Amino acid sequence: MDNTIATLQADAVELLKRLIATPSFSKEEDKTADIIQTFLIDREVIINREINNIWAQNLYFDPSKPTILLNSHHDTVKPNTGYTLNPFQPIVTDGKLYGLGSNDAGGALVALISTFLYFYKNNTLKYNIIMAATAEEEISGRNGVELIYKKFLPLDFAIVGEPTNMQLAIAEKGLLVLDCIAHGVSGHAAREVGDNAIYKAMKDIEWIRNYQFPKISDLLGPVKMSVTIINSGTQQHNVIPDTCTFTIDIRVTDVYKNEDIVDIIKQHVSSEVVPRSIRLKPSSIDKAHPIVQAGVAMGKTTFASPTTSDQSLMDCPSLKIGPGDSSRSHTADEFIYIAEVQDAIADYITMLKKII
Repeated sequence: MDNTIATLQADAVELLKRLIATPSFSKEEDKTADIIQTFLIDREVIINREINNIWAQNLYFDPSKPTILLNSHHDTVKPNTGYTLNPFQPIVTDGKLYGLGSNDAGGALVALISTFLYFYKNNTLKYNIIMAATAEEEISGRNGVELIYKKFLPLDFAIVGEPTNMQLAIAEKGLLVLDCIAHGVSGHAAREVGDNAIYKAMKDIEWIRNYQFPKISDLLGPVKMSVTIINSGTQQHNVIPDTCTFTIDIRVTDVYKNEDIVDIIKQHVSSEVVPRSIRLKPSSIDKAHPIVQAGVAMGKTTFASPTTSDQSLMDCPSLKIGPGDSSRSHTADEFIYIAEVQDAIADYITMLKKII
């Protein structure tokens, strides 16, 4: 296996093109899993697979050594209606590689796979390395990294590949989605009867809009709540609705547990509150951690990320870093610069060399 950086860079771009050309919506990633599996086997890597998750460990894995997880995802969202290019045709123009999933998170994925290959046969590493290309990240599905994560424990830390312009996301907000139901009493709109569920929901929504959680995270700032969906009234215009449903999107910081956020909301609203999940936790890594300091020594900056990734399902320190720009994710005519992918491989290798 030729693991020179130049070869790894060239192979990574070709792999990314193949992934772009293969639809891999969340829960439908079997074909891209096949491609990644074959790519690694062709390079003499012993792989594991569960559903659409592919992972491998370095050839000289030693259980007595600490372990690093390299992780990114190969599922994508569906292309939006604004595309002017074929989302499944990898087009290169002016150094940009266009295609669905190129930026989120194909560039990071192929760069981390290449980094893993660089170290795969090294028998002098201080750390073990596990590479995991996982599914269902875009929907926080249970058959993605969560399905296989426990197989990797114990982990010293994880590097999660997402587009950050190769800067160091040392903290990330968690996500809570709450489905709420305001209960009223149905009645005729022309009479003074009934209890309008919309008005009851409005009162709760006004509280959600104005409430500020008292604890502020040094890294992630305040908890952010937004009402994003509301529905009520299914009969005639003259029927007061007895239910009104609404959904709250909550970005949770490291100073609260998800369960505590739910309890606080329940204490202040009259609506029924049902969490869809409390799995997606905030995450962070100490700024003094060796891998963070390795990046800082290269001139990289640290920041806190408002978006959620597979870090939220990990119970170890994790650093989010990858090529591409988060603002391009899920946009029409998504792209990544080829140079971004190539430079990311070199940067990942340089960072890890400083500690392993």
